Amino acid sequence: MSHDALRLRARLNRLVRGFFEARGVLEVETPVMSRAGNTEPNIASFTVEFGGRTGGAPRTRWLRTSAEFPMKRLLAEGIGDCYELGRVFRDGEAGGRHNPEFTMLEWYRVGWTLAPLIEETAALVQAALALVGRGATLRTASFREVYQEALGLDPMSAPLADLQAAFRGDIDPEGLTRDDWLDLLMTHRIQPAFPVGQLLAMYDYPASQCALARVVRRGDVDVAERFELYLGPLELANGYHELTDAAEQQARFERDHAVRAGRGLVQPPIDRALLGALATGMPECAGVALGIDRLLMAMLGTDAIADVLAYDFGHA
Repeated sequence: MSHDALRLRARLNRLVRGFFEARGVLEVETPVMSRAGNTEPNIASFTVEFGGRTGGAPRTRWLRTSAEFPMKRLLAEGIGDCYELGRVFRDGEAGGRHNPEFTMLEWYRVGWTLAPLIEETAALVQAALALVGRGATLRTASFREVYQEALGLDPMSAPLADLQAAFRGDIDPEGLTRDDWLDLLMTHRIQPAFPVGQLLAMYDYPASQCALARVVRRGDVDVAERFELYLGPLELANGYHELTDAAEQQARFERDHAVRAGRGLVQPPIDRALLGALATGMPECAGVALGIDRLLMAMLGTDAIADVLAYDFGHA
């Protein structure tokens, strides 16, 4: 870490706030501790124990892995377009590109679909790059197009054996799902070849990778209305045309719990407050989360997250 990196972080924070103020998007702050946790099977959460009087509320609280759930509650209450710039926490993620606590920018646009949100996300990243005298051109392409161009196979319909053969690596296939193989192909075959200086917004993911996004029919296949934004090979942001159906959201939480049970993992409490907010009516919207530390890494041209933090996990 250098003090210059901290100064650049402060400049980036100012840019973010000015960017959204000019666009009429409200900055909000939401709780870092919650009685509910993230059920996503591939994300591990920290817990803390409250030592005071609780009035019957649970003592165990879960540190947020993103600000998504409370922000959606605000949207259901009518807050309108909003963003939060704050710390989030994920257990088990420490290394060259990961730190257990990091900074995430998350924002929601009421009445928007993915197309304008992709444009806005790219505009913010381009403005950030301009702080260090750099630029990047935006390309949008579907998940299907990217895999077809890079590997000559259709990720939506290719047999599992074809996905395995395309990997060309030595890995134990035991327990790996189709989505696992698609992820391996992305991280090992496709992503490393993304051109430096290009922003790629990849959209329309397989429906099985819907997370909290809507699922729609595109021609011959169901797809999740979500996108990921890459700067060169570095993933920066993940956006959704947000799911607003409370029953479907609960079903996805329950599927997460089933997967966690099968893996012998802790099952965090489901966020009933979010389900209640969706049931009362969350407006149609699109939202995106962008990793500020990742963006700073790209701006400084470093692969080490420690270079953009005052003190990383090993020195905190």
